[in-house]
Amino acid sequence: MSDKRNRVCPVERSGSLDSWYRRIVQNPEKILRGHVREGMTVLDVGCGPGYFTIPIAKMVGKKGHVIAADLQQGMLDRLGRKIENTELKKRILLHKSGANAIGVSGKADFILVFYMMHEVPDHGPFLRELRSILKEDGEIFIVEPRFFHVSRKAFNRTVHLAEETGLQLKGNPGLLFSRTALFRKKK
Repeated sequence: MSDKRNRVCPVERSGSLDSWYRRIVQNPEKILRGHVREGMTVLDVGCGPGYFTIPIAKMVGKKGHVIAADLQQGMLDRLGRKIENTELKKRILLHKSGANAIGVSGKADFILVFYMMHEVPDHGPFLRELRSILKEDGEIFIVEPRFFHVSRKAFNRTVHLAEETGLQLKGNPGLLFSRTALFRKKK
């Protein structure tokens, strides 16, 4: 991974992923309202310290589950400490992804890929794996940073590749400072 755009955010910088400022600009409940509902199984890919995972766990309720997947054990450890001794611990499964695969065996109603697609060296196999994890009527929401990390051209290539892997673009929900794509399986 010599390409700077494919570098994974280090655990030491995870505090910046969970800041008060980010809550103003990227409120998880507002972003995911209408997509995440009670009783769902949600996969949070590249969950980091749990910025989206914890609100999702509240949104899916006691009958729902969140699979918090990350490549770095340190990120999962930070999330684990946050949910220790809380009711949310029962709803959140911490899952360490492999270097070349997420490695989740279950199916998800909703998959969130927030600000991490640019860290994946090969989008093709990654998108095919996401599709295989997605339930027939589920959705995949890919969000990438607009400035410095992901150009419009690069994001459009990702969307095109997703469509080639059997996903259908449902829309591009507006989100400040971001490029977005909401997908479902092609029927």
